[in-house]
Amino acid sequence: MTEQESSSNFIKHIVKEDMKNGRYDEVVTRFPPEPNGYLHIGHAKSIVLNFELAEEFGGRTNLRFDDTNPLKEDEEFIASIKEDIEWLGYEWSELRFASDYFDEMYRQAVRLIEQGKAYVEDLSQEEIRAYRGTLKEAGTESPSRSRTVEENLQLFEKMKRGEFATGEKVLRAKIDMASPNINMRDPVIYRIQHATHHNTGDTWCIYPMYTFAHPLEDAIEGVTHSICTLEFEDQRPFYDWVIEQTDIAAEPKQIEFARLNLTNTVMSKRKLKQLIDEDYADGWDDPRMPTISGLRRRGYTPEAIKAFCREIGVAKSDNLVDVRMLEHFVREDLKLKAPRTMAVLKPLKVVITNWPEGEIEWLDAEINPENPEMGTRKIPFSREIYIEQSDFMEDPPKKYFRLFPDNEVRLKHAYFIHCHDYVKDENGDITEIHCTYDPETKSGSGFTGRKVKGTLHFVEASQAKAAEFRLYNRLIDDEKSGDDFLDFVNPDSLEVTDGFIEPNMADVKPHDKFQFFRHGYFNVDPYISNKDKPVFNRIVELKSSFKL
Repeated sequence: MTEQESSSNFIKHIVKEDMKNGRYDEVVTRFPPEPNGYLHIGHAKSIVLNFELAEEFGGRTNLRFDDTNPLKEDEEFIASIKEDIEWLGYEWSELRFASDYFDEMYRQAVRLIEQGKAYVEDLSQEEIRAYRGTLKEAGTESPSRSRTVEENLQLFEKMKRGEFATGEKVLRAKIDMASPNINMRDPVIYRIQHATHHNTGDTWCIYPMYTFAHPLEDAIEGVTHSICTLEFEDQRPFYDWVIEQTDIAAEPKQIEFARLNLTNTVMSKRKLKQLIDEDYADGWDDPRMPTISGLRRRGYTPEAIKAFCREIGVAKSDNLVDVRMLEHFVREDLKLKAPRTMAVLKPLKVVITNWPEGEIEWLDAEINPENPEMGTRKIPFSREIYIEQSDFMEDPPKKYFRLFPDNEVRLKHAYFIHCHDYVKDENGDITEIHCTYDPETKSGSGFTGRKVKGTLHFVEASQAKAAEFRLYNRLIDDEKSGDDFLDFVNPDSLEVTDGFIEPNMADVKPHDKFQFFRHGYFNVDPYISNKDKPVFNRIVELKSSFKL
């Protein structure tokens, strides 16, 4: 195994060794999101890792919702997470909820109390934090630590019956207040929360802490490899401690890997929610958001996302991945799939004065030159067409090879045209271009009489279909400066334009994808697009300076 393979596959190497040594009979992984928000591209990395690792070894993966905090969780998030995983193309073995195990978790907590390994705490949250000590100083034992087993059992039962207010008492594991690992200094394992739970209703008013619930869930489900991100590395001793204390016959192993960090991207559900709450984004599925639902709406494909996650691999230390790498995989996936067509996003009318009025010629063009099996399409051409406003200049600079007075360009799939006049309105804005065409220069005719330096795309005016185009840029701009992440929000992250598409696109459906000549890859928006006026989201531009 090379150094690179070892770095990108160290988890696979661990699993191989475990199976070789007979530690486990079957590989069982889990994807355990908390249903308190939508999944983002970082979660996609974990999904790909867990599902494909288990599949490679002939094992299985559970989808488990860690719903231990009733204040933050919602059925909407559960539905969106399930949809995202299915869209990525994975099937979970079993659908589980942490709340399915509340009775068992309570039993395990009582068992710890009976063994003298847990106690009910009277200190406030702030006092607990102060008693815990620092990285350099040991903690101080709480006065509650010396309570008898009988007293702790009675108090914990009263907590369960709802006789105390929210936050009035907690249950703590009794481990070591002098441990060099602060996480082992009697961590809280249960707290009081008088709130209705989405799954259990008002059955419970005490809820396990995630760090206590997580190892128990893994043990109950028979998970063999509990794969999580590096921030849980310091929690591993407590994870192992909980497993050692339980009477459940299981031996899950926690393995940490570096979470995904992308340039120009926020990867925190709290911050993503803030962007929504403060109207920087239109919702969790805003195409500018790095959520899986936002990427799907924008037009990213599951194949591209999975290829990206496989390429970056899994590492033992944090690193920063260029977001252009993700965009690269989108282009690679779409270049052979997406039909190529022409769209004018900011139209300017061109009148071809020597073309017969009322006559339309239908031109032949390949649907995708890189994939001839996709066939050909028909493009109309007539006296009036639309080109991009940016493709004409009255007084152009040097090396401007598009259309300007007394200059000639080729129209894609059509003819050479020569500009001889133009019209301005009362504000001095150019509203119409007058040109002539050369019938000898038809595309594909083999004409070699002269060459032109510019090729423009166009849409024929009488058959054109109106469309809206949404041009997305980075929502977060790393090159800005500031103290708060909101200072990095790009105010120009969305530009909306009205233009035209070819008539062969009149019946586009949600999520249909196209490559628009010179503009990039676009996706039909599944929510706001309609038959009368389709809406296209730009997925990515055509070119990038990124090199894989």
